[in-house]
Amino acid sequence: MDLGSRVDTLMDGLTADLKRLTAIPSVAFPGYPAEPVRQAHDLLVELLRGAGVERIDRLDLPGTAPVIVADVPPPAPEAPTVLLYGHYDVQPPGDEDLWLSPPFEPTPVEGGLRARGIADDKANLIVHLGVLRAYEGRPPVGLKIVLEGQEEYGSAFDDYPPTDPGRFACDAMVIADMGNLRPGSPTLTTGLRGASEVVVEVRTLDEPRHSGEFGGAAPDALLALLRALATLHDVHGDVAVEGLRREEWSGTTYTEEEFRTLAGVREGVPLIGTGSLGERLWSGPAVTVVGIDAPGVDHAASAVVPYARAKLNLRFHPEQDPRQAQGLLITHLESLRPFGIPLTVTAGDTGPGFEPATGGPAYRAALTALREGWGAEPAFVASGGSIPLVNGLAAAVPGAEILLFGAQDSMCNLHAPNERVLFSELRSAVIAEAAFLREYAATHRAGSTA
Repeated sequence: MDLGSRVDTLMDGLTADLKRLTAIPSVAFPGYPAEPVRQAHDLLVELLRGAGVERIDRLDLPGTAPVIVADVPPPAPEAPTVLLYGHYDVQPPGDEDLWLSPPFEPTPVEGGLRARGIADDKANLIVHLGVLRAYEGRPPVGLKIVLEGQEEYGSAFDDYPPTDPGRFACDAMVIADMGNLRPGSPTLTTGLRGASEVVVEVRTLDEPRHSGEFGGAAPDALLALLRALATLHDVHGDVAVEGLRREEWSGTTYTEEEFRTLAGVREGVPLIGTGSLGERLWSGPAVTVVGIDAPGVDHAASAVVPYARAKLNLRFHPEQDPRQAQGLLITHLESLRPFGIPLTVTAGDTGPGFEPATGGPAYRAALTALREGWGAEPAFVASGGSIPLVNGLAAAVPGAEILLFGAQDSMCNLHAPNERVLFSELRSAVIAEAAFLREYAATHRAGSTA
């Protein structure tokens, strides 16, 4: 039986297990109960054992949901070892009134299922299980399986791998927390932008003052803040902070129509910035005002505003140093004196981007496997999002090739209401990952006999 036929016989069981897993509201954010997170952990341990994995360990770190660390020994001394990663926690559902069905009741949609976390990242966990079942628990490579339970919020596990590199030692990694540019188009992610936060604030008066009596001379903190924020972009909408790295994008990208639909851009509203969408989204910087403290319109008084504050989110080129990128934004803001008023700028969290090496044996095996899984030529994209653990794993095992692909697709409503996964993508991802293990094992056998 060929690989595709074998996976077809498994799909009913995989779909049933995906429903069981997705029905557990495993949100690991503060303020949410810990018990569902533990339930998801326990169910995955049960499913791994049922798929033939005998060696399953639990890693407990301070303030962190338990990490499942399992392994399958290599079938032969010359066989490579592959690390399979995923996470079992999910984003909060957000405003449940925006959902077409309860977020934690897996509900059929055309060609798939809808539920919170079903694409990010529970479908990808089921991909790993499907591969184990396809090989009846005896894959052609050694496996290290790492399933964490607090990826969405962040935890002590992000920085843990370099402190215990032996636990993660492998020849290649499949980071299954990504997916395709569009359904049916196999996609490797070859870059993750870095992320940083900065808070800028202005204080000008001891308290609000009557705008009729004092407006026009009293320094308005909100006007000063808005004037400063307006300098972050040029007239086209391109980031105007000197030194932030921007390069042409040579991979695949969205059409403008696709992007407008995905982003929900209203008719008649133009996109901002110049250059290709790939350049604007992945290989260049973005500065977004994600929050602002100012008087609300509905309850505004006729007064000069004494204090205003904004939180900025910076995304930067995968290979730019995160402290340098954040420092450039801070320097830009601190150099400003809107109406002669100084700004107070505070650095927030910052995290590096990531750009995996391409062209090695795992990369070549993955291209072959993606073609087999989807029956189409692979595309190459980057992501503006981040996966905190990737840099920790890369530091722990610097010689391992890192591959990012999975069962998600860019139209799955990731982190949004009505998240969904398609059965066709799930099936193809199982075939592709299983084919990758086969092809990668064959590459090593050929190398050992050369």
